[in-house]
Amino acid sequence: MIVRKAEQEIAKQLAPVAGEDARLEATFLLRASGFHSPYQELTETDAEMLKPLIARRLTGEPLPYILGEWEFFGLPFEVNRNVLIPRPDTECLVEAAWKALSAERNEVLDLCCGSGCIGIALAVRGGARVTAVDISADALELTERNARRNGVSVRTVRSDFLDGVEGSFDMIVCNPPYLTKPEMDCRDAALRFEPELALYGGADGLAFYRRLAASWRRVLKPDGRMFLEIGMTQREDVSAMFPNAECIEDYGGRPRVIVVNGHD
Repeated sequence: MIVRKAEQEIAKQLAPVAGEDARLEATFLLRASGFHSPYQELTETDAEMLKPLIARRLTGEPLPYILGEWEFFGLPFEVNRNVLIPRPDTECLVEAAWKALSAERNEVLDLCCGSGCIGIALAVRGGARVTAVDISADALELTERNARRNGVSVRTVRSDFLDGVEGSFDMIVCNPPYLTKPEMDCRDAALRFEPELALYGGADGLAFYRRLAASWRRVLKPDGRMFLEIGMTQREDVSAMFPNAECIEDYGGRPRVIVVNGHD
């Protein structure tokens, strides 16, 4: 069987979970397995090798975890089930923070760093000097590998929130856990594979922001800026917690990033 035919067959199998993206996902699986040309031959052994990958996808496991990597802000990142999958919506946060970087103001704290995609993107694209913080040792190890993969150096700190963070920064960037209890209970199959620690923001989704509102001044310089991703219904609640707060909408027109402009 040639790759082109195999792609069609795999897409049919993936349709129940991938929908209209089934053909694209089939292409990703084939390329990740080393099959790039549509007329390349697949042996029976090759087809057997693909079966476990297809089976994983049919359980609802997200494609990025199966592939072991995903692209974010035009850069490659290793991902696994210890971290959230980088999403296009978060690129809105990176773009806003990138525009605020300068040679004089480039000390960045990436809080809840996960895969490190936000801080590393700022380091690669904007020359930021990044300190990446997470409570998960597995996430920090992944951040370090992703930094090396993308040719930058990132300092990592294992800390529960800001407790172990020293120093002051020109910028804080953060995609915190912000799903509510009802959202967690009703989350789709794909989200059930992602770490609850990185998703659940307390009963109303605002627990992390409240904690941050009580401590962010200690690590952000008075003329610094903070960029926080939010859920689409959290604009007013989160804005009310911080002075001089603005909201940026994502590419779909939904409230996505709260920007805090310094403090007294």
